[in-house]
Amino acid sequence: MMTNPNLSVGDIRPSQVVQSFGIGSLIDLPHLSVMVLGLDDWSVDGRNEVSEDRLLAAVQAELGSQVARLMHPPVEAATSSGMVYSGSPLVGVPVATFPRWMVCPLCRQLLAIESALVQLKTDPVRPDRARYVHTNCGKAKAPPTMVPSRFLVGCEHGHLDDFPWSYFVHGQQVSCPGVLRIIEAGVTGEAAEIYIECDGCQHGVGGKSRRPLSDAFGEKGRSSLPACRGRHPHVRMFSDEPCVKPLKTLALGASNTWFGVMASALSLPQAVDPVAQIVEEHWLHFNRATSQADLEAMRRFQVIPPYPTISDPALWAAIEARRQGHAIDNPKTLKTPEWHTLRQPLDAPSSRHFRAVPTSVPDGMAMLRQVVLVERLREVRALLGFTRIRAFGDFEEATSDDQALVGLSRGKPTWVPATDVYGEGIFLEFDEAMIQRWCQRAAVQQRQRDFQAAHRTWRTQRRLDPNQGYPDIRYTLLHSLAHALIRQLAVACGYAMASLRERIYALEPTADDGPMAGILIYTAAADSEGTLGGLVQLGAPEFLGYHLRAALETLHICASDPLCADHEPQTEPGLLHGAACHACLFLPETSCERGNKYLDRSLVVATVERDDLAFFTG
Repeated sequence: MMTNPNLSVGDIRPSQVVQSFGIGSLIDLPHLSVMVLGLDDWSVDGRNEVSEDRLLAAVQAELGSQVARLMHPPVEAATSSGMVYSGSPLVGVPVATFPRWMVCPLCRQLLAIESALVQLKTDPVRPDRARYVHTNCGKAKAPPTMVPSRFLVGCEHGHLDDFPWSYFVHGQQVSCPGVLRIIEAGVTGEAAEIYIECDGCQHGVGGKSRRPLSDAFGEKGRSSLPACRGRHPHVRMFSDEPCVKPLKTLALGASNTWFGVMASALSLPQAVDPVAQIVEEHWLHFNRATSQADLEAMRRFQVIPPYPTISDPALWAAIEARRQGHAIDNPKTLKTPEWHTLRQPLDAPSSRHFRAVPTSVPDGMAMLRQVVLVERLREVRALLGFTRIRAFGDFEEATSDDQALVGLSRGKPTWVPATDVYGEGIFLEFDEAMIQRWCQRAAVQQRQRDFQAAHRTWRTQRRLDPNQGYPDIRYTLLHSLAHALIRQLAVACGYAMASLRERIYALEPTADDGPMAGILIYTAAADSEGTLGGLVQLGAPEFLGYHLRAALETLHICASDPLCADHEPQTEPGLLHGAACHACLFLPETSCERGNKYLDRSLVVATVERDDLAFFTG
């Protein structure tokens, strides 16, 4: 099943391997559809390691202590001509053709790629031209290029399989030797106008058996599709236990075929001493030293910079001090150290990964305690697993359902793919007393009960503990304001909206590490675009005040009002938001840390429906 390791079939950016096209996802190439294989088939070395101790500890807390490293995806070296041709195996991410069924565009015949009638054609100079052809098509002089079948089946336990074409037409009688064809009777592409036909069945009309593909969807699909086989094609195996979830028909390329579950952390400077800072920044190399003599060898072979003014004993003392005092108290509370560092930026040492300075609060914004310009930051993201059919807002929700979260390898992984991005940001800390007074309003407390009821319903439907994971009403307030501010800043900062991200710091005074009330809006670009300075510049008081007021103004009226303003958290069981929609608050998937849940603009400003919930008045 695995694609020839000497054959390159395309390329994507390294950050996409974690964010958009991770393990188990499908990538649409010009003539092929391929699936990214699991970690068992990857080839990486120590040079690809990513250093971020807090994130590694959080990953170990979720996936097990056997996870020893975070690794960059393997990257193929670029050639000057832009073409790929080499007699040696290429370095990259392994993929396999999926789905395994192809369609001839001329005769409409359905064939598995294992068939003798299907042949793989490659071009060593242009790998993107790899394709499958139908060798004996009766309607073409030359073998036509086949296209992947448009439909798959999957279940909520993360299984994915080829569409059971023969079973769908014949039922249990799958031994029919007839030729299967997919016939499109109309021009709309709707399932009701697509028929699966077998020309070897004598009991059908005209000696053929035909069934509309619409029978594979909805309630008819439950009786038209077989039981789930528990297939995980990314690791080439089937589940040991029988799957009880019903199969659902999925369209190739649909967004619900893969939802990555990621954890992320900001790289924060800890060391104050100059020697300790050097050890911290190059810890991946210094951590391999087992004695002071190793440092001399590292200098000689230029593994580390020469540092002529720093002696080996001083470096070794800093290495030993880091090893002995570098314990992480609670690895899952990734945001707590970030909160303390961002709200006290002058106490944090600057480094090549982090630099922040406080600035003045805009006039008339008494609800803001301080504004911090984060001129440089580094975010590391790690892929923990993925889900299908239904998505989770963050990795804490996903890992609470072991059957829904699909692993990255056949066994327990010893490393996980990660990527780091450099950017800039604006941190807003809110006045805690004003937040608490707002939370104590009777109308706000009732809104909190409404969100709690919707939260319990949402988790009960997914067989999760209904009493866990609720983020509190102050989170919904700050989350909604962050979305409005991102939409406003994207107009002026020079970054696309999908390149901006949020980190919400919201905890009640009674919670561990509380209270917290802050927002970090930062860039998430994986290249130099992330540090152009356009976002930090808008954090200056004269600019931030204007954009904050403009963001609040846009929330008063939505293009979908009054429907948007009337929406209650419990209006629909599968939704976890109040007055919010794509016209006013929703953001791209890469920008929101909660999957566009826990949003309500009526908590921020007065709407046409309610004015008793607004935090910003007057």
